[in-house]
Amino acid sequence: MDDVITVSIWRGRSEGRYVTYEVPRLDSQTVLDVVTYVQRQVDPTLSYRFACRVGVCGSCAMTVNGRPRWTCRTHVSKVAADNRLEIGPLANLPVVKDLATDMTEFFEKWQRAKGVFSPTATRNDTVAQIRPDAAARVAVDKAIECINCGVCYAACDSVRWNPDYLGPAALNRAWTLVNDERDANNGERLAAVAANGGCHSCHTHQSCEQHCPQAINPTASIAGLKRRTIGAFLRGEMK
Repeated sequence: MDDVITVSIWRGRSEGRYVTYEVPRLDSQTVLDVVTYVQRQVDPTLSYRFACRVGVCGSCAMTVNGRPRWTCRTHVSKVAADNRLEIGPLANLPVVKDLATDMTEFFEKWQRAKGVFSPTATRNDTVAQIRPDAAARVAVDKAIECINCGVCYAACDSVRWNPDYLGPAALNRAWTLVNDERDANNGERLAAVAANGGCHSCHTHQSCEQHCPQAINPTASIAGLKRRTIGAFLRGEMK
């Protein structure tokens, strides 16, 4: 029936299974609307995450018909072939329950990549002026828009093959800080991203770029880190 969507939703943890529901099909309906309908009208035990519903927070990311997406920005009309949907949790992350994943590992890798800003100045110093047309600022113009939704991490084959790999989001963050003249921790940061599981573990498949809802290209950021770390090594700044 054209007015009904058949949706299979992952239930349980890693040992769970897909359960099928029927949901009324509506105009301008998003995948998040479908999940919300099931939770509110059919089975209140369904677990999932969402917050803003307008593509700002990224917390509603799930796997939709095999592809990681923001469900609040994904319209059913664009992805439901033959009025069918399959919705699961993000890949490459432990499943807490149903569609909710444990993001701990994702953010721990962000920390391992030294993704925390370390200022060279104090609050008593004059605020540094960064020109928007400065080369270093232009190099990260798009990269700074990352909101750590985890879509690129879920799409990354290198993460799937190598659990130690830091992943595209963490390395993209490192790239933004490497190009920030106000940061004082680049030596330690470059050493961290050049270590095992760092930028040189990227296989340049560009799945991260293809799936990013923000149209960011983490592969380009990682390529920048590869050049920067090799340059530091050749100059004797890294061992």
